[in-house]
Amino acid sequence: MTVVPASRPRSWTSSRRPSGGISPFMIGLALMGFAGRSHAAPEEPIVVENAKAGTTDWILDQVEVDEDQRSRAIEGFCSQASVAAGETLTVSVSTEPASSFRCRIYRMGYYGGAGARLVHETGSLPGTTQPTPDPGPRDVRECRWEPSFSLTIPGDWLSGVYLGKLTAEPSGLQSYVVFIVRDDRPADFVFQCSDLTWQAYNRWPGWSSLYDYEGNRWETRLSNDVSLDRPYSRYYNMLPIDDTAATPVVGSGEFLLWEFPLAYWMERHGYDVTYISDLDTHRDGMGLRRAKGFLSVGHDEYWTPEMFENVARARDAGVCLAFFSGNSLSGEIALDPALDGRPDRIFRRSRIFDEEEELMGASSYGVGLGDWTCRRPGHWLFEGTRMGEGDSIPGLVGWEFHGPPLRDDPSLVVLAGGRLNDSDGSELDREHAAVVYDGPEGNFVFNAATCWWSLPLSSPPGYLDVNRADFHEDDPRVQRMTRNVLDRIIEAGPSNRP
Repeated sequence: MTVVPASRPRSWTSSRRPSGGISPFMIGLALMGFAGRSHAAPEEPIVVENAKAGTTDWILDQVEVDEDQRSRAIEGFCSQASVAAGETLTVSVSTEPASSFRCRIYRMGYYGGAGARLVHETGSLPGTTQPTPDPGPRDVRECRWEPSFSLTIPGDWLSGVYLGKLTAEPSGLQSYVVFIVRDDRPADFVFQCSDLTWQAYNRWPGWSSLYDYEGNRWETRLSNDVSLDRPYSRYYNMLPIDDTAATPVVGSGEFLLWEFPLAYWMERHGYDVTYISDLDTHRDGMGLRRAKGFLSVGHDEYWTPEMFENVARARDAGVCLAFFSGNSLSGEIALDPALDGRPDRIFRRSRIFDEEEELMGASSYGVGLGDWTCRRPGHWLFEGTRMGEGDSIPGLVGWEFHGPPLRDDPSLVVLAGGRLNDSDGSELDREHAAVVYDGPEGNFVFNAATCWWSLPLSSPPGYLDVNRADFHEDDPRVQRMTRNVLDRIIEAGPSNRP
């Protein structure tokens, strides 16, 4: 059992600042990189929201996980991955031993560097120990827990990722629940959270993911399902099993690892962004067309065929796509009803995608580690970076990547590429390739081709650093290239204003 005390080691907040400081060259790039952000009007929703008072109290400071990576003292899950204003969210919580608990809900963003704003808190609520489900058909573990509390989403809650901080009484032990507030307003960017991939790797209640057939660790088969109706266990796909670094994020899926650095950075710089779940991409293809750009972020491995078709149609309608991600569109999944008939609550792996390059421009692969090396220095992507042919950003490619075969398209440009190593240091026979190609309506598709693209963008409080990547500091070159992509999307994407 791992017990995390109330004091937080420095590694939990991941300041990522080297003792020697940042070089004058990098400081120059940083100053140059954000001098011109003029299109974020003061009245835009993200700007207004992030001017409100933030807090770091959202960070867990007393957590206990057992050998199954569960926070048995207090754990819970939400009835829906995303909700809109006026809809009701139900949260089911288990406490062991049975005790009262409280929940404070925070919207995640920049907020002057605090990373979140408190938007709601419950009073003391009665808790009970809810049952751990036995394996069901196809080894699925589906919780049929009693609801603990419900909340109607207020109209003034801006779209975003929200964490509910659960605290058991009187022990003070904590964990999270996570959900997304969505909207239907026109925006420059739709930010897709990869929550189906979070669930694919969710081991709750103990080695019960898509990767653990009948409890056998890392045994992958097509014959097991996973349910969305269960808490998130401690995330450790990118961490040693005995490492405590992931403990303070238990219950948050993989948001704090993959999506948070980009969300924090975009909101800091006032980008007009709205957030959705994978399930929203699956269900509401037309909703993607309200944006100028669609963003795939981090580890975006599992897609349904409907997600693929909806994003492809958005591209064909003029929406730009930016894959700030790796290993994307690798696994095709099918969504099934819950055991009680509720739609889209269980999913299973159907096959490996074999046409992902038609959407992303490059193919999806697993483990591959290496440098992100410039191949087309005159391209607009590299404007302001001072990167030349062969210049590299060390270690930016990983944990997984994209590469050849590429989309057969005369407009496709390979922006960066090179050989990669396996996790044991041996050279792979595959190459990395970051690409861009033209869409049919003056839009474009950009593919950074690495899971780790967003990690050197920012160092938010509470951020979970991966043990296999050590960027030491935020990288102004990655920041500038990201800005170049986002600003080009704003210029190239379809008009979405009334």
